[in-house]
Amino acid sequence: MIPDRFDKLSSILKIQLQSFPEHENYLKRRFSGEMLEQLEFCEFVAGMIFALTKDDIKTFCDDYAWLSRMVIDEEVHFRRHSRYRLSSFAEAFEQVYSNNPFMTKYMNGLLMTQLWWRNHTEVLRFFRDSFLAGGGKDRDCVEIGPGHGLLLGMTVASDGCRSAEGWDISEASLANTSKALADLGVDLTKVTMREVNLFNAPEMQFDRIVFSEVLEHLEEPQAALQALFKICRPGGRIFVHAPVNSPAPDHLYLFRTPEEVVDMVSSVGFEILDTRFEPCTGASLARARKLDLTISAAVVARRS
Repeated sequence: MIPDRFDKLSSILKIQLQSFPEHENYLKRRFSGEMLEQLEFCEFVAGMIFALTKDDIKTFCDDYAWLSRMVIDEEVHFRRHSRYRLSSFAEAFEQVYSNNPFMTKYMNGLLMTQLWWRNHTEVLRFFRDSFLAGGGKDRDCVEIGPGHGLLLGMTVASDGCRSAEGWDISEASLANTSKALADLGVDLTKVTMREVNLFNAPEMQFDRIVFSEVLEHLEEPQAALQALFKICRPGGRIFVHAPVNSPAPDHLYLFRTPEEVVDMVSSVGFEILDTRFEPCTGASLARARKLDLTISAAVVARRS
């Protein structure tokens, strides 16, 4: 399935199939037809995952199997009712965020999706090639909701990053991200972690803002984008990633087309520079649109 020289990717794939053998056909489709540069990037992501999971990689693979099965229930509800199961943050907190064992398995599984879900991997590659590669030196950067630390780690390691911050409303989440950054070998002298509510943000501005897979967790995502516009320096850039038609236990806001994501970013004053629409594994973009399948919508925009 994978050429032997991609040893990290091959090793994780072997462990995942031991944990979740019924996923073999899916994973064959996921890697079928991948170009050399795509496999090289997958090997890079696999290296980051090994750094984060260390000897516990089997647990993460087990939790991915659990996540994959659990999401089926959300998909059934979405197909029957054409909406997400939850609609308020209070519901999400009660059913998901306050359940620590659930959250641990959920976050572990989501980390593995960066490799096993082609749309997630391709958006991560777009983040590197379109957003981080954008010109400019001495950039001050921030990620809101840095989670597993992959994007923040890549940001800190990118050329031109002078400083980086991670903002979250959860002190525990920030501690987990800090540990992840250390495991990734990030230069922590550049990084500040802050417990911040975006809607009561400090008087600061940044050259690069990362806001990935957050909009769908909010009741009023446009208000969050308005807050991000305020903390973006003139000439600064923002990276936004949000899923379309993507049911999950804590997703609240339903984007029905990728253009809705782009239009919302534009509506608060950002100038759109680049977009990427990546359908779920095994589907073309046209088929995903027709059948309301998951599409990852990624946007790079600028404050003029």
